[in-house]
Amino acid sequence: MDLPLTALFVDCDSYFASVEQHLDPALRGRPVGVAPVMAETSCCIAASYEAKAFGVKTGTRISDARVLCPGIVIVEAKPPEYVRYHHRIVEAVEDCIHVEAVLSIDEMWAWIPLNLRDPATVEAIGRRIKAAVARDVSPVIKVSIGAGPNKYLAKMASKMRKPDGLFIIEGRDLPDVLHTLKLRDLTGIGRSMEMRLHAAGIHTVETLCAVPKAVLHGAWGGVMGDRLWHLLRGDEIPDLPSSRKSLGHSHVLPPDSRAPERAWPVLCKLLHKACERLRSEGLLAGSVTIQLAFLRGESWSAETHTAETDSTVALMRLLDQL
Repeated sequence: MDLPLTALFVDCDSYFASVEQHLDPALRGRPVGVAPVMAETSCCIAASYEAKAFGVKTGTRISDARVLCPGIVIVEAKPPEYVRYHHRIVEAVEDCIHVEAVLSIDEMWAWIPLNLRDPATVEAIGRRIKAAVARDVSPVIKVSIGAGPNKYLAKMASKMRKPDGLFIIEGRDLPDVLHTLKLRDLTGIGRSMEMRLHAAGIHTVETLCAVPKAVLHGAWGGVMGDRLWHLLRGDEIPDLPSSRKSLGHSHVLPPDSRAPERAWPVLCKLLHKACERLRSEGLLAGSVTIQLAFLRGESWSAETHTAETDSTVALMRLLDQL
């Protein structure tokens, strides 16, 4: 298919950890975990790629991270610094191409002008962005860049060559270029949706790309399935207006995770996933609520309020207070 390249996506790699490595040269090349508070019962809200190589992920309990990666350095999050460098990165990208929208502290996208859409030119823009970030912000802070016929595919492209990647999905590459991905790699497919897709007989991205639109409509139970069907084919469709009042994740704890010290990392991971969705949908939160339900007996909940934010660090601190 001859589809024009319309969107370019910029995704900062392990952003919080990269900023920490920039601020402290002694951390460069070493495994680093970023925690909202310095406590062994807290969890990593970011990990450097050196730490990820040992299996440390977002939501990993600090004490578990030390077991997985004995040499890991845990640092306390510095939200003001992350915001400061975020603005510098946006300015560096803006020097190369107009930023259409900032989606989160580590993601943004640009609309590619009509006269700049051939792949060679788009690749040159991507390389200029990388050079600008290295020159004007820090050579330690890396960005992965993707481009595609729509914003969704541009975002997927930015994730397919991490870290420090530059990848372009052209219309002629579809859908084969997506076949190596797992279902959960696709934005919009979480654990519950993956199970629903499995129930519909869809176990691979190759099958997902091949099924009729009606199958995805049925799996999603509505137009969101139709939207994904079009997006995977490179079609441009407008974003849906949001009227969402709340956003959250839940998890059934297995028996060996029901002690408070084992449940806490799960809770942290749930909040992080909710924050990622919050930013991807361009929303802000003004409160955090924890709900705990028992198999037999009463349920428990607690809530706290804050100024509107999409910061994982800020909301993780509220979670810690609750």
